[in-house]
Amino acid sequence: MRPIRPGDQGPAVAEIRTVLAGLELLPAQAGGDDYDDQTERAVRAFQQSRGLSVDGRVGAETWRALDAARWRFGARALYHAVPEPLTGEDVRSLQERLLEMGYDVGRADAIYGIRTSRAVAQFQREMGLKPDGSCGPHTVNALRRLGRKVVGGRPQWLRESDAIRQAGPTLVGRTVVIDPGHGGTDPGVVVPDGTLHWTEADLVHDLASRLEGRLAAAGVRVQLTRGPSPGDCLPDADRAQLANSLGADVFISLHTDGHANPEAEGVATYHYGTDNGVTSATGERLAGLVQREIVARTGLRDCRTHAKAWELLRLTRMPAVRVEVGYLTSPDDRARLVDPRFRDRVVEAIVAGVQRMYLPIERDVPTGSIDVSELRAIVAASTVVD
Repeated sequence: MRPIRPGDQGPAVAEIRTVLAGLELLPAQAGGDDYDDQTERAVRAFQQSRGLSVDGRVGAETWRALDAARWRFGARALYHAVPEPLTGEDVRSLQERLLEMGYDVGRADAIYGIRTSRAVAQFQREMGLKPDGSCGPHTVNALRRLGRKVVGGRPQWLRESDAIRQAGPTLVGRTVVIDPGHGGTDPGVVVPDGTLHWTEADLVHDLASRLEGRLAAAGVRVQLTRGPSPGDCLPDADRAQLANSLGADVFISLHTDGHANPEAEGVATYHYGTDNGVTSATGERLAGLVQREIVARTGLRDCRTHAKAWELLRLTRMPAVRVEVGYLTSPDDRARLVDPRFRDRVVEAIVAGVQRMYLPIERDVPTGSIDVSELRAIVAASTVVD
């Protein structure tokens, strides 16, 4: 869909204003179908609260988030529907409450799937309720009476950390999905530079191809979400679904950033997280490791790690990060990004970050100390022995 932006009018704008009023981000009596300054401020506040990109426009992802926000927890019965599962803010509230109480729903993705249904049934059995996996009035009341036992999803952190520890320290045999952002009809950030035009889609595909080679040499099975010249731009939800269908161990999305101010520069890495502290613990750790490795090996300004609820991060079931490798609109960052040797350093930093995620914390090594070529040598030696 074309993003709805300030200055637009029509029924879609009126619907957006109605939802925002229901969330108390606009006055209850707010009417009309004009996307005015007040509406833009409300949309920005909504995007900020939901961990979305704060641009004041209602694109496909913000529209879906607004649609999901219509549902408050307890307003309807929730159950596992096939083939189209129930989705909504009420589902996410339920999942986060169960996570805080120690039940395993996986990612709080706002989708009432089989894992959520099983967690609800387990809770119902322990409360003496009928364990049908549906969340009706009796289950809602029981959840509200108990309140929160654990804040921030600590049991989920233990589950994710244990899964990584049991997987072992080697990269051999892992499956990593690399996602070069944009592509097709969406070039991403485009910057003219004399007779040249640098595009985000082309640069991140080159980065992805180099990363594919380094990881494959370390014994990793690698899949890219797109080729160099796709016909269409794959939606983020479809990219996440591809990674899930492949049973990926790690998901890495590559982007460059852009800003109207050419002085904006630096690298930032994002992981899944919500505004109340529920997060992907292993995704957060991977983001921190990748961010520190890139800063140490490239000298890019450290814009730190951040929690976001983008569909790309929310819908993936494995540790997932999105890396914004510099600002293409910054002359300094652009001069680095167009240098193939610099892109090789970025790739080595990401490989080192992935390797460190699989090392037990007590065996972790200093940032910048892993020699990626040694990983290739280990794989080559094991192949000779076999």
